[in-house]
Amino acid sequence: MSRLLIFGLGYTASRIAYAMRGRGWQVEATGSAGNIGFDERDGVSAALAQASHVLSSAPPADGSDPVLDRYGDALKGRMLAYLSSTGVYGDADGAWVDEASPTGSGRRSARAECDARWLEAGARVFRLPGIYGPGRSAFDRIEAGKAHRIDLPGQVFSRVHVDDIVAGVVAAFEQAVPPGAYNLSDDLPASQNAVIEEACRRLDVEPPPLVTLEEADLSPMARGFYAENRRVANGKAKRVLGWKPRHPTYREGLAAIMARE
Repeated sequence: MSRLLIFGLGYTASRIAYAMRGRGWQVEATGSAGNIGFDERDGVSAALAQASHVLSSAPPADGSDPVLDRYGDALKGRMLAYLSSTGVYGDADGAWVDEASPTGSGRRSARAECDARWLEAGARVFRLPGIYGPGRSAFDRIEAGKAHRIDLPGQVFSRVHVDDIVAGVVAAFEQAVPPGAYNLSDDLPASQNAVIEEACRRLDVEPPPLVTLEEADLSPMARGFYAENRRVANGKAKRVLGWKPRHPTYREGLAAIMARE
């Protein structure tokens, strides 16, 4: 039986765990939602001793990677996977980026360093754009009164439905694909305004007014999000993993969320 140890059982990783269990895998995980405390060295060591595969969704901590710092030596001999971010590419002024594009120039410098360390360790590094899905979508922001339409002509983002991330990681595990970086993103980079407008249309409500970035009064983290502009290419994942997004644009993704909820 294949055994998977997950470091960090958050929004995306918990769905990967569910999918792998459904395929007959034994899955253990660290964190508050897992069965092992991250600092329980004996428990983690015992799980690693039996694990054939390891997935980390742990974000950088104090500018470094907590999993590699603490357990890196014990990871050797396992198939490794890491959930990273397309933020490692930095600002591309709206141009396309792929896995060969330079990294490390953007606001996610710590993430870029962790990304590089996992690649050096021989991992399959999944670079993810804005993640959305049930309970985490434009619908939720609209209903909470936190949706914005910001007047930034030409500003586009890529995004990915959480179910498509799960499908990509499952494909990598089951096919034992080569180590390296893989962008998992949808086929249609678009402005955040377009997504909010589509969600409002489906909810049959008026979209929020168009405002400037200053008028939106965003948090520093959200302002940083709007400071970068890029389109993320997913061709390598399609070729190597045999993967294609079930939700190729935000329209199909929002329709699926509404149907489920």
